[in-house]
Amino acid sequence: MRRIFRLAASAILWAGTVVVAQPTPSPALLVLAKQDRMLDIVDPATLQVVARIPAGPDPHEVVASADGRYAYASNYGFGAYHTIAVFDLAARKALNPIDVGILRSPHGLAWAGGKLYFTAEINKIIGRYDPDTKKIDWLLGTGQNRTHMIMVSKDLDHIYTSNVVSGTISLIDRTENPEGGASSNAPGTMPPSPPGGTAPYMPEGRPTSGWNETVLPSGPGSEGFDVSPDGHQLWAANAGDGTVTVIDIAEKKVAGHIDADVPGANRLKFTLDGKRVLISSLRTGEVTVVDAASRRVIDRIKVGHGAAGILMQPDGARAYVACSPDHNVAVIDLKTLKIAGRIETGAGPDGMAWAVRH
Repeated sequence: MRRIFRLAASAILWAGTVVVAQPTPSPALLVLAKQDRMLDIVDPATLQVVARIPAGPDPHEVVASADGRYAYASNYGFGAYHTIAVFDLAARKALNPIDVGILRSPHGLAWAGGKLYFTAEINKIIGRYDPDTKKIDWLLGTGQNRTHMIMVSKDLDHIYTSNVVSGTISLIDRTENPEGGASSNAPGTMPPSPPGGTAPYMPEGRPTSGWNETVLPSGPGSEGFDVSPDGHQLWAANAGDGTVTVIDIAEKKVAGHIDADVPGANRLKFTLDGKRVLISSLRTGEVTVVDAASRRVIDRIKVGHGAAGILMQPDGARAYVACSPDHNVAVIDLKTLKIAGRIETGAGPDGMAWAVRH
């Protein structure tokens, strides 16, 4: 009887799926089940959910810290919420959420430089949270409606956002001038030197750098986007007309549009080799595959009744696509462009991320 009890206690029966109590794998696939308000931890070797953690109200996007110890999920709510859920992945439990105060609808998340970057749609703002001080230490307005997704470069000098209602992409670049604009080395931009000194005088507490923002038109409902692995281009999917906008990052201009015919486009991701681009559609349930060099559609993969989040496997062999209406994640073999398996998750899977312990 005791053995039966121990076996029963080691598994959780949920929606016909057994969630086995076992150590959190590394890498671990993190999947947000929006309708269940849960974070599912998946073992990518077995495609099985090994743990579930409460994620707070309306979780949309998820990201893990660089050391793989913690994860964060935005509680969206279309203006109703102002928190970011926090997870201890080793202990597999929810920690106290981050309260972002008057900032509403946190959505897009990025981890860079040991800090958490996020968008706050209602306020048209991007912010940065320092987990060491437990404070928001930086904010920047975008002036765009529904600033939704965010990416931050590894050197922390470039930030990119998609702005859904405005139909734009923001390219945000660090500058030496605290007020933005021209470099602080340009004539007339340096503050005066102190009496008897030659070095520029910087009042205590004054920022030592600023940001330039370039806003480029993309298309109606511009939401999912990605930067090519070489950092030269940004591709944005436009849900309203099914097109893709290609942006030359260095030139800061639109380099072209692709008539990809992806109505309801939700997410867009480059493969890790930069050769192909995958675009999901919530409306058609297909993943459209575009050749990056020729910018031509080469395949359409039916994955279910609606396709949302896309995540590439760290070794580049597979892509994971959240099929929200079907409550599973499709696993696509990127060599054959065929479905290689499915992960049965909680209800409404969407945002996904990798957590790798270091």
